[in-house]
Amino acid sequence: MKKLLFLFLILLIISCKTQKQEVKPKENSYANITATVLEKAVLASGKLIRVASFPSKNIVPRPVDVWLPENYSSEKKYAVLYMHDGQNLFDATTTWNKQEWMIDEVASKLMKEGITRDFIVVAIHNIPKIRWQDLFPEKAMDFLSKEDKDAIYSEAKKNSFSTDLKGDEYLKFMVEELKPYIDNTYSVHSNKENTFVAGSSMGGLMSMYAVAEYPTIFAGAACFSTHWVGGTPKEENPLPAAIFSYLEANLPAAESHKMYFDYGNKTLDAFYPKYAPKVDSIFKKGGYNASNFQNLFFEGTDHSELSWQKRLDFPLTFLLKK
Repeated sequence: MKKLLFLFLILLIISCKTQKQEVKPKENSYANITATVLEKAVLASGKLIRVASFPSKNIVPRPVDVWLPENYSSEKKYAVLYMHDGQNLFDATTTWNKQEWMIDEVASKLMKEGITRDFIVVAIHNIPKIRWQDLFPEKAMDFLSKEDKDAIYSEAKKNSFSTDLKGDEYLKFMVEELKPYIDNTYSVHSNKENTFVAGSSMGGLMSMYAVAEYPTIFAGAACFSTHWVGGTPKEENPLPAAIFSYLEANLPAAESHKMYFDYGNKTLDAFYPKYAPKVDSIFKKGGYNASNFQNLFFEGTDHSELSWQKRLDFPLTFLLKK
């Protein structure tokens, strides 16, 4: 009898430990999704939870991390910031270049000081081999002439570069698969007014595209070092004009959205300043002003996480200010 009791206690302890490490969704429809707390993640504060391979019918499954701020409570409701390139956001010890965005540091500080509303961060990892295909604003290709489109596809084929664009599918994954899971698993506001998206470079393009394609889902975007060139920078590149034409035709309504852009002038960012006047013109013509549109220049900054972390407080305050 004593042996049975001892065995029962051991099983109970193991069961409790497992429950602490796993995060269970609220509804059975997500029962096949397992999320685990990353106990070894090097964070300044809060908790990082990972779905190692988020299932999708739209894109290649990949890890998705959820950062919960310190003292996260189911008694409260939180806004949600969706971010691309999720593996680069929180822990420099695990990134390819040993840099990070320091999201947890900056977000925690802003919330603690009462500058922003409470929010969580949902970080979608990229798959390097298909990152461009996932993050390019797919419908912008419709604004190319037939000659330009044929030339781009021909060059891509010559270089064995895939043109199997998945930008629209990537957004379907975010809106139809990932967001419902987040809304049903965590204590968050599910309305547009509390849902935002952010990213850098191609992730900046995709963040802009997300709001343009789903203006009833996302209230705003933070687009760092937006890669307006669309691909490899080169002379006589038709992609920027196509992207701007798409944006002009699909500009989110100024009265219900906030859009943040920025750029530096070193390394890859050196190609972006010349597009700033066009960006300003499109949004001003669309009724945007300083209250809902920013396009900031940061002199001497380059295309890196170290640069983006130093100005992260600007868009977070702009989008999520109390």
